[in-house]
Amino acid sequence: MLKIYNTLARETQAFVPIQPGRVDMYVCGMTVYDFCHLGHARVMVVFDMVARWLRASGYELNYVRNITDIDDKIIRRAQENGETIRQLTDRFIAAMNEDAGALGVLRPDAEPRATDYVPQMLDMIGTLEKNGYAYVAGSHDVCYSVRKFDGYGKLSGKSLEDLRAGERVDVMAGKQDPLDFVLWKRARDDEPAEVKWESPWGPGRPGWHIECSAMGSQLLGKHFDIHGGGQDLQFPHHENEIAQSEGAHKCQFVNYWMHNGFVRVDDEKMSKSLGNFFTIREVLKKYDAEVVRFFILRAHYRSPLNYSDVHLDDARQALTRLYTALKGVDGAVAVDWSEPHALRFKAALDEDFGTPEAMAVLFDLATAANRGDAALASQLKALGGVLGLLQRDPRAFLQAAPAGGLSNEEIEAKVGARATAKKARSFAESDRIRDELKAAGIVLEDGPQGTTWRRA
Repeated sequence: MLKIYNTLARETQAFVPIQPGRVDMYVCGMTVYDFCHLGHARVMVVFDMVARWLRASGYELNYVRNITDIDDKIIRRAQENGETIRQLTDRFIAAMNEDAGALGVLRPDAEPRATDYVPQMLDMIGTLEKNGYAYVAGSHDVCYSVRKFDGYGKLSGKSLEDLRAGERVDVMAGKQDPLDFVLWKRARDDEPAEVKWESPWGPGRPGWHIECSAMGSQLLGKHFDIHGGGQDLQFPHHENEIAQSEGAHKCQFVNYWMHNGFVRVDDEKMSKSLGNFFTIREVLKKYDAEVVRFFILRAHYRSPLNYSDVHLDDARQALTRLYTALKGVDGAVAVDWSEPHALRFKAALDEDFGTPEAMAVLFDLATAANRGDAALASQLKALGGVLGLLQRDPRAFLQAAPAGGLSNEEIEAKVGARATAKKARSFAESDRIRDELKAAGIVLEDGPQGTTWRRA
């Protein structure tokens, strides 16, 4: 039986969907004003893995991942670039989809854009005002009254007293309490017309938190199974989503909350100010995209993920070992779920999506496959596919050229020259070419059918 660590309950719980056989899952997506970074990559890959496993487990899944296409940073970046909001967001949505596709991330069932759901947000804000949770502040913004929601803090574990003790001076005039947050921002004169919507409270635009509450309830219902996102969203974003949704609908919002861990770079928090901030595109210039996916999934989704060249190089070596065991496996293969390795693999993923243990099963299969067990080599490929791995032609992966390395044509030419030298019994020249290729990270394997090669 599948078990999930529920952030709300602070424990691992048996997963029981609201509707038997069906799962509704919402994941907070990207704010599209720049290229996606490694933190975004982890969210996309982790919840793609979760979606794949839910489907492999027989569930009918409706997976929604939103796109934030209206935000202060978006407005500022568009103005800096001299382009419209739509031009900016369309461009970066296309880039996001390219990056996700490279990482083997399947498209969610729905990818709602916030700007398409403003009417639903206005309806929810109106309901909150009617229910006594929303008020118009002195700034003419509409705010949520945090202290009127009894359950505030239940997701993050923060008490109102703790929050008050750590609060900073609030610059927004007219809030009833510094803890209150904005539901609707009154338009400023210097903002472009495309970010101004008419509302009962005057022209303006939605606050960030309300969009996910409105889109989640519109697409999945007032009460659904799983809500996910990065650990950084647990507070205040997800805490505020609960307050909004339950304040409006008077029922539980989500049953299971999932949060993936932070990405660190060389054991330091990833930050632009520290100069260790990498976009997906920058990483993919240096490393194969499947290596990056493998690197992300080899760690448990709730653990911190430490990015470094050393760790990526190690991931490349490990994935090479798995692909080496797949030589001779051609075409589509299916998992034999009655086989012992598959049972261990299933048990690992059923225990809160335990990918480290599932990866260990893949390496055990690789060891057996390298001893000549063709059936287990097929099982290795099939189980790898459950995680979105090992589906390429092994030779194509093993010979894929890294940036700055020898091209396949250059390697083939040197392998041919070595064969000629061997045929002429010029063994010193043959050894020299082998050593030259070895120094360039190319491994030669001589066999009855000739010489094959792969990148180390």
